[in-house]
Amino acid sequence: MYDVSTRKRALAWVAQGRSLNAVSRETGISRAAIRSWQKRLEPLPQPPLPDAGPPADECAYAYLLGLYLGDGCISGHPRGAGHYLRIACADSWPGLIDACETAVRAVNPTGRAYRVQARGYVSVVSYSRHWPRLFPQHGPGRKHERRIALEPWQQAIVDARPWEFIRGLLHSDGCRITNWTIRTVAGERKRYEYPRYFFTNLSPDIIRLFTTALDQVGVEWKKANARNISIARKASVALMDAHVGPKY
Repeated sequence: MYDVSTRKRALAWVAQGRSLNAVSRETGISRAAIRSWQKRLEPLPQPPLPDAGPPADECAYAYLLGLYLGDGCISGHPRGAGHYLRIACADSWPGLIDACETAVRAVNPTGRAYRVQARGYVSVVSYSRHWPRLFPQHGPGRKHERRIALEPWQQAIVDARPWEFIRGLLHSDGCRITNWTIRTVAGERKRYEYPRYFFTNLSPDIIRLFTTALDQVGVEWKKANARNISIARKASVALMDAHVGPKY
């Protein structure tokens, strides 16, 4: 027995041009079941979710929201009413993996999370019936190919905790680097180094959410191109260092 959201998601992937074989492998659902849904999709009775309200830990949620928008996904359980949240974290940043798991446990009403090692990265995974409600940006297809907007209650949390949101976005799709240049001073060539932050994302909506949060905290930024945001001014970099810092 599959819930309606699982059925609709499988059919949406087929509608996007994926083969029945590919969707079956991805979801664990038989091709025969998917084919039958193409002919008839009936609503299934669903027990109502308890209204847990917005997450109590706003700091953890704002950070996790940033991670989810960058490197997260939600998928339905093939034979249950619950959903899996997965956040992909590169092996290079063990501190980020720890912070991600801590945030997931704080936000998940069950308090549970675990790690799945893959080649070059770790997926922090957590199961709950509440994930689609907590992250209503969930939907079929890639995030940059559909509209991404925050619900009013999410925006209220981001407005209250902008630095945590910025930190989550940068931990997923950003970096702090050190540039250098050679200048001639009093006839002597000297090397100067200066740090800057970059954020890269294919979604114009997620870019807008990031830059709006930067505006709120007084960080100056520039568009390097349609996909990249650069933060290079000394005062703004200092603000970022104080509240975000490099990944570790």
